[in-house]
This record gives sequence, C-alpha cells and structure tokens, in this order.
Amino acid sequence: MPQTSCVVEASGQGRRLDVFVKEREPDFSRTLIQGLIADGKVWVNGKAAKAHYRLRQGDCVSWMPPTPPATELVAEDIPLDILHEDEAVCVIDKPAGLVVHPGAGHRAHTLVHALLHHIPSLSRLSKDRPGIVHRLDKETSGVMVVAKTNAAHMHLARQFKDHTIERRYVALVDGEVAFDEGVIDIPIRRHKTDRKRMTVGFSDDAKEARTLYRVMKRFGSFTAVALSPQTGRTHQLRVHLAHLGHPVLGDPVYGKKKNFSRLALHAQELGFTHPVTGEMLRFSSPLPAEIKDALQTGAKAAPRKRTTS
Repeated sequence: MPQTSCVVEASGQGRRLDVFVKEREPDFSRTLIQGLIADGKVWVNGKAAKAHYRLRQGDCVSWMPPTPPATELVAEDIPLDILHEDEAVCVIDKPAGLVVHPGAGHRAHTLVHALLHHIPSLSRLSKDRPGIVHRLDKETSGVMVVAKTNAAHMHLARQFKDHTIERRYVALVDGEVAFDEGVIDIPIRRHKTDRKRMTVGFSDDAKEARTLYRVMKRFGSFTAVALSPQTGRTHQLRVHLAHLGHPVLGDPVYGKKKNFSRLALHAQELGFTHPVTGEMLRFSSPLPAEIKDALQTGAKAAPRKRTTS
C-alpha cells in the first residue's frame, strides 16, 4: 500500500503529529493513529517521530495508511428486524436472547454474525465487533444503531461519549416504586470479587453514572418505569434499579430470575444525529408481547420452562 505524504502549511504550525494525521485520516480513531506512530509508520522529514511532536511549517509528514483489522468471523443467516438502512447506518430491533458480539462463551450465533450476512459493508475499527458502536445486554431487547462505515462509527461513538444520544427504555421492576420520578446519580464500578458483575461505589475506579426514571404505572407487586440513561455504563440500568431497591424483573444477576419470563428491560426509543446528513433521526420498537401483556393485565409473565433436546 503506497504511503501518503503532505507538507505542513502555516495552519498546521504547532499541531501535534497524531492530531495532524488524524485530521487527514478521518475514518480512523486517534488510538489507531497513535498505534501507527508507535509502530514507526509515521515519519516527519523522513524520520520516525513521536505522537506529541509539534509540527513546524514546511515539515513533510508521511505515513502508511492504516489497514482496517481483518475479521475471521463467519457470517450466519440469522433473521434480523431492520428498521432503517442507508449508506452510513443500519438500525435494528434486537430480540431478547441474542448476544451482540463475540466474547467468552459466545464465539458464534451473535448479532455480529447476523450483520455480516445481511450487510455487506460494516465499520472495521474492531476485529471482533465490526459495526458495533454500542450494545444491549443479551436478554435486553430493542433499538440499536450499527455503523456501516468507519466515519459513521466514529461520529456515532462521539455522540455516545458526549451523551447527546436520546435513549428511552421501559422496565418492569420488582415492588412498588415510591416516587413518581427521580434521578439515580451514583457511580458504577466492576465488582471486586465477581468480575461479571457491576456495583455502585465511590472508589477511584468507579465511573460517573446517571439515570432518570419515571413511573408509568404501579401494579402492587411490580412497577412499570420509563428510563433515560444519561451515561452508558455496563449494566447501568440494572445496577441502578437494584440499588434503588427495585431490580428489574427476571434479572438473574441483580434480582430474581424466576419472577418473570425474561429480563423485563426493553430499549424502546433511540435518537441520534445522522453521521452524514446531520438530520436528527428517531426510531422506536414496540413492546415485546410478554412486557405488553404484563402492562395490560397487571400480572407477571410466568418464567419460561427449560426445554431439553
């Protein structure tokens, strides 16, 4: 692959090398650019330079264009409910029970494998997570946006980082929530002894987490709530609701698995700025049957019986 070269103009005077290259390779993350520099694949006046090098007018900067990481994942013909698709993004309605990306214990049959079958082009900023900008837990259903290009991926990731994404969830939680609405504003960190769990806390490794909630309806033994996460921490809604004393029904980690047929959490609405057009787009997913039935009847769905093959 031929290298790219350019001469620093007056506007680039004093610019960090990694920032300068990043501006000319907008499809790739700053981390990827810094990796190229660390590997000695970026030169200033013919010599390898550090990421923090401050450029001077007239410097000749050259680099090997970064190669998207290849994936060894095999596409699988898994049905997808696609709500919207264009040249930059794809919006899907993820069913409960589908893992988003490969990981420990889930090397196949994930959303990523399905995407590779249905969508020819996906962002390639990650080897094992092509297209994945954010995720929903395995048992959480609802709206997700997927990036088809690296530029779209970075644009969407920035929106999530800046908390400008609009998200609304519906959850059925154990017990009767006292207040009609409120804010759960408490940091979250990984559990010290069980690394698969998250917990609230104020240690140095805890990260800011903020959730708005509003009671939709009370049913005595359980409550339907609308949730708007203002941050995007792992298991945030489940941990915050459990901390409130009202874990999500069917939650095997933070509540009781057997009090509902599944994790009663649904990503109902998602809004974001389109990476290309700048238009604000909003999508919604209908409530799954078991959650809808519970809202209509006021009765919890019975746990699913384990089947044997």
